[in-house]
Amino acid sequence: MDRENTEDTTIYKVVVNDEGQYSIWQADRENALGWHDAGKTGLKAECLAYIKEVWTDMRPLSLQKKMADMSPKE
Repeated sequence: MDRENTEDTTIYKVVVNDEGQYSIWQADRENALGWHDAGKTGLKAECLAYIKEVWTDMRPLSLQKKMADMSPKE
């Protein structure tokens, strides 16, 4: 069977780590250490669309905080 012609019906979940980085995992798999459910499950396209909507700053949270601390205070 040609892999390109088969529809992916796998259910995925969106996961996020402590640095605010997102990924998708198959819903039936346990999360890797340091990754937590973000509250969205669905087909791959749905999960990726959700990530695109919520993950607007690609910088890790530690870098965001460091840069905020370095910015001039008013």
